[in-house]
Amino acid sequence: MHPNFLAWLQPSSTSAADSAAYRKVALAACFGTFIEWYDFLTFATLAVHFAVLFFPADDPVAGLLYSLATFGMGMVVRPLGAALFGSFGDRYGRRKVFIATIGIMGVATFLVGLLPTHAQWGWAATGMLLALRLVQGLAMGGEIGGANVYLAEHAPAERRGALTSVLQWMGGLGILASTLQIVLLQTWLSEADFKDWGWRIPFLLSALLLLASMKARLALHESPVFTELSRQNNTAKTPLLDCLRDRQTLGRMALLFFSISAGGGLLFFCSQVYASIYLKTVVKMDPVQVGWITLAATLCLFPLTYVCGALSDRLGRRPVVLAGLLLGAASILPVYAGLQQLAQQPVLVFVLLLIPVLAVALVTGPQTALLSELFPARTRYTAVGLPHNLAAGWIGGLSPYMVTLIAEKSGSALMGLGYPTALLLVALVVGYFFLPETRGADLNT
Repeated sequence: MHPNFLAWLQPSSTSAADSAAYRKVALAACFGTFIEWYDFLTFATLAVHFAVLFFPADDPVAGLLYSLATFGMGMVVRPLGAALFGSFGDRYGRRKVFIATIGIMGVATFLVGLLPTHAQWGWAATGMLLALRLVQGLAMGGEIGGANVYLAEHAPAERRGALTSVLQWMGGLGILASTLQIVLLQTWLSEADFKDWGWRIPFLLSALLLLASMKARLALHESPVFTELSRQNNTAKTPLLDCLRDRQTLGRMALLFFSISAGGGLLFFCSQVYASIYLKTVVKMDPVQVGWITLAATLCLFPLTYVCGALSDRLGRRPVVLAGLLLGAASILPVYAGLQQLAQQPVLVFVLLLIPVLAVALVTGPQTALLSELFPARTRYTAVGLPHNLAAGWIGGLSPYMVTLIAEKSGSALMGLGYPTALLLVALVVGYFFLPETRGADLNT
């Protein structure tokens, strides 16, 4: 990449001291969010294995659908967590909520590693798995919107897109860590040992990660925007009601749900979650090979996300996000059709996977900044968290299940992919007509 392009992406009047202070804030916030994503997505990475561990083994297709539905239920309850913890975040501060959500997530994930299987306890084991998945979803709902707001309220306006884009790495890093760990376990252990006890290791290790992330969260300082609101005694007493009563806020929450967050969620799960399942179950590629290929594609997501965030500081949030929605809507079906044809050529499979990865980066790179720039300070946590988690949970999180279900009913694996394609087109149209340009917005108002 030409050095002049990098300089063009990163104009900044921010002092070295301010940059160092922001890096400390970003590191502490992002580390905790990474742990949340690691915990949450380890379940997704093991969805195929959970189909036989926690559901009857006599019907593997039904077991996979049940497993994906259990994963999806964690996404469905995310809005409840967003409403609950979002209200706390707007009333009492961002920092306290961060500490609570990471603790809840860590304990629930550790307990998954101790569960008996369906062969041992029958449907009681399945019920306990579902209960812990719901607890994970509640904690995740409180985490995601708050992390967006917290980082954006610390970042300098002229580089807000680039500097807050690093938060979007955490989903990729969570998948990277969980996938790498599982690939190594499958490489080192026999298939029988992995099925017997090896799958538990990623969940049990979360106890160590929880201790480290709690230490990082306890070192956080309160957001300067919330600190000023508290000083002025101007914090919201009923944040959710205030959001619903304000027409502009409510309209932008709908925009978030139908366009930005829905599009980002669909692209993330099509690219980072369902791709692995598709390659294993439909294309019939070797699971270990699939792990390494998707791992490499995920690595490419990190620099692309930062570049797209920085690009939004130059060109604006709106054109970058719309470009990602357009690319995603146009590429999902051709990419997955190509994967079926190229199963014996892993390099070309990797190249194809880079197309939805770029679409994800274009939408999520500017997303952290954009979400906070849309809303007033007093109700920002709630206004960001609720629609974002509704879209990510109800649309993005259920998409792997819906795609698999439609494919099973229609008899065509590709037919199911019409579901995310159609919703991406809706997101593109809504964004084109209603998404405002927010670059440089004052987050103190």
